[in-house]
Amino acid sequence: MTALETTLEKSATGRSGRSGWRNRRPTSRRVWEQQYVDRLRYSDVVVVIAAVAVAQYIRFGEVTAISSDSLIGHFGMSIALASIWIGFLSIFRTRSPRVIGTGAEEYRRIVSATFRLFGVIAIVSLLVRVDIARLYLAIALPVGLIGLLLNRWLWRRSVTHKRSKGLYQTSVLIVGSRAAAVSMAKQFERAPEAGYTVVGLCLPGYSAEDEAALTIEGSAIPILGDEASVVDAIEASGADTVAVTATEHLGNSGIRKMIWDLEKKNVDLVVAPGVVDVAGPRLVMRPVAGFPLIHVEKPQYNGATRFSKTAFDMAFAASVLILIAPVLLVLAILVKATSRGPVFYKSERMGIDAKPFPMIKFRSMVQDADKRVDALLAQNESAGGVLFKMRDDPRITKVGRVMRKFSLDELPQFINVLRREMSVVGPRPPLRREVETYDGDVRRRLLVKPGITGLWQVSGRSDLSWEETVRLDLSYVENWSMVGDILIIAKTVKAVAGSDGAY
Repeated sequence: MTALETTLEKSATGRSGRSGWRNRRPTSRRVWEQQYVDRLRYSDVVVVIAAVAVAQYIRFGEVTAISSDSLIGHFGMSIALASIWIGFLSIFRTRSPRVIGTGAEEYRRIVSATFRLFGVIAIVSLLVRVDIARLYLAIALPVGLIGLLLNRWLWRRSVTHKRSKGLYQTSVLIVGSRAAAVSMAKQFERAPEAGYTVVGLCLPGYSAEDEAALTIEGSAIPILGDEASVVDAIEASGADTVAVTATEHLGNSGIRKMIWDLEKKNVDLVVAPGVVDVAGPRLVMRPVAGFPLIHVEKPQYNGATRFSKTAFDMAFAASVLILIAPVLLVLAILVKATSRGPVFYKSERMGIDAKPFPMIKFRSMVQDADKRVDALLAQNESAGGVLFKMRDDPRITKVGRVMRKFSLDELPQFINVLRREMSVVGPRPPLRREVETYDGDVRRRLLVKPGITGLWQVSGRSDLSWEETVRLDLSYVENWSMVGDILIIAKTVKAVAGSDGAY
């Protein structure tokens, strides 16, 4: 019996006391992936045809009201527009397996494909002097774009639901040092919505006499050999993807050989660059002297990016305050009528570059709440001790408890946004005593304005540990984008409606 067969035998019997590794093998990714892509293609076609039909009906009216020549021309134009639109969605790879089901890139490609299509139409009509009904295009563009984005969002909701039940998974074999492999496996296990199931590990220096499996996040994951056993481990585990981390054990020749071996088996290879919490647009691959080097661009906090974020903040905050003015009035009356003290509570927070500012909230606690903090510090439920959180804080009023459950007490912070002290999306606004405990790394949170919402708000809120809150804030600072802000705002609505982690 070979070393790998011995290892698999140990794993299958479940040395860790849990069921064997074969129970972790999901359905082949290529099966469900092709089905999903086909459904996306059909639904995209339906959405585009519907958008073009709506635009034609609104612009040109009923079929009986126009001549036969015009009817043929209008239908021909609509058929051409729908066909080219569907073609652009394919050209820009909006249904690529690399982007579907997770992340903002799928939405970005749809927006890019749609706007470039209409840009091309505008340029062509100008050059050849063809008069295309502008109202027709002005209707088709927003209706189709919103429909396509909504279509993808609904499909992604379906995928997330299926992944929570163990379906639509990508089976991953992790190759790398023990510490790096365990860290990567933990991240995959903690994010089931990403759809990655770890079916095995290949650890450098491993031998058949070593332990047969590692228990990670409650799951027994088999060790299927060392870095030279990857091909055999793929056959045994049925992995669709090999994830390589901490590549120093493999070297250039080892990575190159692995790439060639995996090409023959039609297995994907992903390599973790080892750069933590830096993603997407900041990672640029550039060949230098024959080496493919990953360049990490500096995060953009100034110039046009800061202007665009500020402009968005001002417009969004002004619009929200106008829309919720009646709600603000009712809440102010309730706060004033049910407890002594002012309607608003101004709490000193530290903004960009650690500049203090008064953060405005509806008062949700008794009038002298700040003076009682020291007496309650021993009951602090926040892990790490930096934040102060109590699930049953005795200082909270009855109206305040309801407002906090749905984050209504934070609505006046849109005034802070108009005063340019806060942003709609950003890191959590810290207290002065929290900032005084920051080390060099954590202080990077102060490079941008704090936000009314952020990754911390849509990822658990008060249920998060201090370390996780810091990690999310730093990830936001390092990888800010306008599309990311819009997605966070959309997720905030869902988190607030469900009162997840609020108290």
